[in-house]
Amino acid sequence: SVTLSNPVEKVAYLIIFHILFVLFVWTYWKSIFTPPVQPGKKYHMSYADKERYENEERPEVQRQILAEIARKLPVYTRTGNGGIRFCDRCQLIKPDRCHHCCVCAVCVLKMDHHCPWVNNCIGFSNYKFFLLFLAYSLLYCLYIAATVFKYFIKYWTGELTNGRSKFHVLFLLFVAVMFFVSLMFLFGYHCWLVSRNRSTLEAFSAPVFQNGPDKNGFNLGFVKNLQQVFGEEKKLWLLPIASSQGDGHFFPMRALCEAQNPLLANEEQWEDDGIDEEPHGSSEASSLAIERET
Repeated sequence: SVTLSNPVEKVAYLIIFHILFVLFVWTYWKSIFTPPVQPGKKYHMSYADKERYENEERPEVQRQILAEIARKLPVYTRTGNGGIRFCDRCQLIKPDRCHHCCVCAVCVLKMDHHCPWVNNCIGFSNYKFFLLFLAYSLLYCLYIAATVFKYFIKYWTGELTNGRSKFHVLFLLFVAVMFFVSLMFLFGYHCWLVSRNRSTLEAFSAPVFQNGPDKNGFNLGFVKNLQQVFGEEKKLWLLPIASSQGDGHFFPMRALCEAQNPLLANEEQWEDDGIDEEPHGSSEASSLAIERET
């Protein structure tokens, strides 16, 4: 059988193994059982607005109702044609970086993707836990592969004579290396996303702002991008404890870094697009299309 000759080496192996195992299980549990955060009540239509919206048959009046609601909210992103991001299923104005998950059947704040491996939607509430889960899974596989490799060398040179040990060594090394390579690409991709302050959805479809699509609209620089996900307290970065900045409804943007007041800038932005009360041409009104996600 495979044994460790040095007792100190065996104790060190067991300690490191169990630390990685606990962190692996802890982050996996947090990724699974942390529910995705949904938009707050102020983004939902009131009963009166919903009744007025549903009873209205004229599309231009429906657009005006949504525009009036959106003017009161810190919403900056738009649809591809410059319209208001509205979820017809959840009956709400979608906050920036929020998307509707068809699997969870809810709108999720800063939705990244729906992960079948954890059977949960990865978004603002658990994205940090998901990253740590990938990181500790990667270290776990690397550690197993490194500790088993020397016994693979013994198997290769014929020093291992026990048939059962040969099977265990080959199986552990193969599985550990296979998962390590897969996780390395996935974790590396998400590290790149964090460094650019993008979600998986935003990497495939750039968010649209007042001046059009901008894939770097939320990119504030490497350090600030990390703090968006992990927080400012570095002692909490490696622990699956909630420390992300904000509440998931509003995110600092590169275009607004020098603005004196984001909320005032948002109101001016809507007025520039023809949502104020003054009459405008039909060409401007037609640009306020409503996005209904299914």
